[in-house]
Amino acid sequence: MNTVSGSDSTRGGGRATGEPTTDTLPTSPLGTSGIRVGTQGLGCMGMSEFYGPSDLTESRATLEQALELGVTLFDTADIYGSGHNEEFLSDFIGAHRDQVVLATKFGIVRKADDPTYRGFDNSPAYIRSSVEASLRRLGIDTIDLYYMHRKSPTVPIEDTVGTMAELVREGKVRALGLSEVTGAELRAAHAVHPIAAVQSEWSLFSRDVERTVVPAAAELGVTFVPYSPLGRGFLAGSFTGASGSADGKDFRASMPRFSGDNAAHNAELLAPLRAIADARGSTLAQVALAWVHAQAGVHDLAVVPIPGTRSRRRLADNVAAATIALTADELAALEPIAGKVAGNRYADMSFTSAGRE
Repeated sequence: MNTVSGSDSTRGGGRATGEPTTDTLPTSPLGTSGIRVGTQGLGCMGMSEFYGPSDLTESRATLEQALELGVTLFDTADIYGSGHNEEFLSDFIGAHRDQVVLATKFGIVRKADDPTYRGFDNSPAYIRSSVEASLRRLGIDTIDLYYMHRKSPTVPIEDTVGTMAELVREGKVRALGLSEVTGAELRAAHAVHPIAAVQSEWSLFSRDVERTVVPAAAELGVTFVPYSPLGRGFLAGSFTGASGSADGKDFRASMPRFSGDNAAHNAELLAPLRAIADARGSTLAQVALAWVHAQAGVHDLAVVPIPGTRSRRRLADNVAAATIALTADELAALEPIAGKVAGNRYADMSFTSAGRE
């Protein structure tokens, strides 16, 4: 059974004081599934695609170090590298199956002849073909956490979750998750089968989830898994321009927040993070992640962010952020940032739950 021993992180948990460490992470539940994970996971998408070229040797070393530091939730999806990311993770998972909690996703459709195309399919036949393909690529018998990656506008969420629940009964999936849903959609899904985790973008730059889905998750006891908690690198101060990537495949070049005047404006919003980081001797990324972890106490729910990295050095910094407790004054200094951000998080916001709120 994929559980993690260690100190317990309850809703609103975390130390009241103290400096960051890289000791074994405290743990958090995935809803009521019985699965526990390190209170910070690892997003693996960038190891295969979207942020320019990746060093697979360093990526594999990063996976190994993550496990050593107490990270046990590893997040992928069938579309990351069009299956490559799941295949890449298979050897690592096979070597550490009893320690790893593996999350993957279905629901976004791509076309080989059009790399920009994104469609949605939540039909029962597609879900069943997707889970079998993911199991095969990952080399496992059961997926620990299976997400609906995006909601199809043509399929009621009750029907989608009904099919996903069948996969649980068949032993192909242990727990269910949803990505980019509204509070009402989460409640409707949870009424069909318990939802262990909901995943959406949540960071100092992106707080729209606090309107309906965060309160619903807190009410239902669903764990929140923030993706892009570092604003796709912007909040870490590491973004210097997607157009400069070696293969021209850094998709941030098409995102409004990373373009032109918006990027220049948003860079100025990092000043409060820099002030806090300088005073603490921390990095900007650590402060930004500490803010995300603090939301567990603010909203009374389990929060397990999944920052992505392909670097052992950055991984260690990120994990250390899980034990930084920001003061009330520091949280207040960071509070206005999201309201000042220029540009949407995607060029096409129909790709998110925002338009359904």
